[in-house]
Amino acid sequence: MRVEAREAIVIGAGGHGKVIVSLLQELGLRVTMVLDDDPAKWGGKILSIPVKGPVSEFIWKHDTVAIIGIGDNRTRVKVAEANRGTRWITAVHPFSWIHPSVIIGEGSVVFAGSVIQPDTIIGKHCIINTGVTIDHDCRIDDGAHIAPGCHLSGGVSVGPGSFLGVGVSVIPCCTIGRNAIVGAGACVIGDIPEGTTAVGIPAKAITKA
Repeated sequence: MRVEAREAIVIGAGGHGKVIVSLLQELGLRVTMVLDDDPAKWGGKILSIPVKGPVSEFIWKHDTVAIIGIGDNRTRVKVAEANRGTRWITAVHPFSWIHPSVIIGEGSVVFAGSVIQPDTIIGKHCIINTGVTIDHDCRIDDGAHIAPGCHLSGGVSVGPGSFLGVGVSVIPCCTIGRNAIVGAGACVIGDIPEGTTAVGIPAKAITKA
């Protein structure tokens, strides 16, 4: 378990924020509040935790750790950059399996049922979602999101800000470029260039940078 604090703040009052709250509670943390910049969400609750905002007004007033519960990669990275002085935590679900050699950056989260094999590196503010398997010697760069049920073979590289949709599979040693998108259920058998959207079996580009 990579969480050492007793209390935490979650940024983001959407669906991903909800599962982050649930994970932190599973780890024994007291989530004191959920922050969001959408005034329509202020005064509401997520899993009984009050939603407040804007983020900039509250994040500096509380000497506690935080994690970003926003699924959209660009928004999550933007929030992280805007709040660089924040103490970000890394949260790993107790029902995941992570080899001791794996490196996971600050602000990243690993959900239940995920397996990460030896010598893999996970960057900052990444999402390794439910039931993902990542084999040996992979690299997942900052701000990437690996959606539920994805399976990455050994030696795969996923660039910063990239998104792999539900159920994507990737054969060994493929490189998925920065800010690429791979659609749900695709099978990646070759490199995906930066900024490309690819779908299908095998995955083929439908848009290019």
